[in-house]
Amino acid sequence: MSATETQRIRFTVHYDGRDFFGWQVQARERTVQGELERVVSRLFDRPATVIGSGRTDRGVHATGQVAAVDAPGKWTALALRRAMNALLPRDVWIADAAEAPPRFHPRYDAVARSYVYRVGLAPEAHSPFRAPWCWPLGKPVDLLTLRRAASVLVGDHSFKAFAKAGQEERGDRCIVTEARWAEWEDVGIEFHVTANRFLHHMVRYLVGTLVDVGRGLRPESDLTALLQNAPGLETSPPAPPEGLFLREVRYPEEGPHPAA
Repeated sequence: MSATETQRIRFTVHYDGRDFFGWQVQARERTVQGELERVVSRLFDRPATVIGSGRTDRGVHATGQVAAVDAPGKWTALALRRAMNALLPRDVWIADAAEAPPRFHPRYDAVARSYVYRVGLAPEAHSPFRAPWCWPLGKPVDLLTLRRAASVLVGDHSFKAFAKAGQEERGDRCIVTEARWAEWEDVGIEFHVTANRFLHHMVRYLVGTLVDVGRGLRPESDLTALLQNAPGLETSPPAPPEGLFLREVRYPEEGPHPAA
């Protein structure tokens, strides 16, 4: 490939979201996409656009964000990864990189996304080495109740009640294939959820409501009623962003989406 040609390179990004105003580029605020574009534009000696698999909100972290950039032909995926990691700030890291088909699109080709949300129950959750990356609740919850309540989320449902803002062009239905609670080391619990798509703040509203159920502050039946958009029923306040991680984005083996 000549130096004048370009090739699409796909990479997986880890970032600590505490000091970012989310993923998407903003004119006056520090964002993850902004930092990535600053670095690749410097390396390519020209403006470059980085496409992500989706937006994460202010304060949300990632260990599996997928992004892509069209790089000059002289760049291999390995060389680009090394160069980016040498220039990126300490709160962003490129975990891996590989050449991708020219029409690969991190957002439109994705078939599922997985998040994990961590809730600290033990006193250790308030440690400065834990609290920035969890919700240090520090109050007891019933894990069995949480697991029962979460099980009703699996399937094709309207999640309109769990969204801060709607997506009228795409509707409010999501297909959830995983919704489970597990123990998080000796510190607390974590919520694992996978779906074909997520609405704005959906995971945080789910966690906030589920935790209230687990604390006995509202009945389990509220989850089913909220999925049915019961009149007059609202979710609990959303869980704070610090506990949320974008863990994985999955793609089909057959190649990119034709609309990419």
